[in-house]
Amino acid sequence: MKYKCTRNTNTQVTGAQAIVQGIAKDGGLFVPETLPQYTHKDFAEMQNGTYIDRAVKVLSDFLPEFTKEEITQCVAAAYKQEKFSGGHPAPISVVRSEKVHMNILELWHGPTCAFKDMALQLLPHLLTHSLKITKCDKTAVILVATSGDTGKAALEGFKDVDQTKMLVFYPENGVSLMQKRQMNTQEGNNVSVCAIKGNFDDAQTGVKNLFVNKQVCQMLEDNGMVFSSANSINWGRLLPQIVYYFSAYCDLLKAGTIKTVGDKINVVVPTGNFGNILAAYYAMKMGLPIHRLICASNSNNVLTEFLKTGIYDRNREFYTTISPSMDIVISSNLERLLFDVTEHDTEKVAGWMWQLSQTGRYQVDEKTLEAIQSIFSADYCDDKATEETIAKTYKNTHYLCDTHTAVAVYVYEKYLKETNDNTPTVVVSTASPYKFTDSVLKAVCANYDETADEFTKVQQLSKETETEIPAPISALEEKQVRFQNLCTPDTMLDELLNMLHLK
Repeated sequence: MKYKCTRNTNTQVTGAQAIVQGIAKDGGLFVPETLPQYTHKDFAEMQNGTYIDRAVKVLSDFLPEFTKEEITQCVAAAYKQEKFSGGHPAPISVVRSEKVHMNILELWHGPTCAFKDMALQLLPHLLTHSLKITKCDKTAVILVATSGDTGKAALEGFKDVDQTKMLVFYPENGVSLMQKRQMNTQEGNNVSVCAIKGNFDDAQTGVKNLFVNKQVCQMLEDNGMVFSSANSINWGRLLPQIVYYFSAYCDLLKAGTIKTVGDKINVVVPTGNFGNILAAYYAMKMGLPIHRLICASNSNNVLTEFLKTGIYDRNREFYTTISPSMDIVISSNLERLLFDVTEHDTEKVAGWMWQLSQTGRYQVDEKTLEAIQSIFSADYCDDKATEETIAKTYKNTHYLCDTHTAVAVYVYEKYLKETNDNTPTVVVSTASPYKFTDSVLKAVCANYDETADEFTKVQQLSKETETEIPAPISALEEKQVRFQNLCTPDTMLDELLNMLHLK
């Protein structure tokens, strides 16, 4: 299987090369030239396997240059049971809500309590094997822009991994206190963290600019290094996310929630960068029986507007919300969707991306919009409704949502009311409520004290809701802060050169 560039199909690489490189030299993203197709027989076989078995099958179909043994080794190392909290036998858990038709897909039982662990515990293994397969003896310099969860998950996944160095940029005032503490206390001799004066989009744009800066790339080349990425622009980050949609479907079959192989489900995903819901789209294109993909946004609702109108316009007020991992107005992975629904029309995609870079806006043609709307629905949820949803869901079902899952629940309930679509639905839960303790506690607790410190609030939330504090959150209180760096978008290069001792 070869991988194409979304902006130039003359650029073709192997899966291993796509994982090492992260992003094409022209700024385009790598996508598989074809998607493997799964039948009812495949689902019947996957249903009886473990999560590791399911992951090995999917990854093997996308990465033929890896041996079956290499894939198995990577997956088994990533998803060791001791890495995932809560005593779950599998990395993911499907929780049936008392609300009719709604199944919560919990993806946050890993070492950083966020869904990003599902990909970022695996990516380091895929990357190190890819370096060997491509006979690359250089050190991979991994740049990450994060709106909160990706940074910590990447740091944890790559800490002390041979032949890698990592630098994470996060918006100074755009992550939760718990997310910030997770990153700034990170252990590992090959990692560094820097806050940026700006928002996530500033960080992401800065990272992309470094990736395609020929002078910087040559400097790395001269010093035995090469750029790579742990953001979802890297195919090796996106690919593992496809697996859990297949796995969730198989689990619903085993539980009897879905009666017959082939019965369709809806999937609701809270998203900002469009990677998680794009993985569900790819699963659907591979044969997973999905009726609707429902995109849930917060007040930064650029995706809602696009999916409803075909107009993508980042020229809007930026909101810092209580669901910070979705505080994004430049959704990188949308480019991959456009490439697919236009049947690999690189000229159109490159044109839209050029318009976005020059004017901050583009509008797709009617045919493209119709193709998108045949699959996707979309809506958004502001902070007030998010808090109300956390409170209502806990009161009615005793299920405690984080601030991102609550966005998905709100959008799904609104969709259900408007459409009466009773298709069994999977609502993706992306983070532990304890990563956003302040907002969750405020929503469910009558005697909320804003002045209490973060860990006092953690204890109070546990006591009030009779829920267990995840071990990775408890451990943070005693950890020492290592990183307090701060830069501007214009000085990101200086931070990179300082970390690599090239300045």
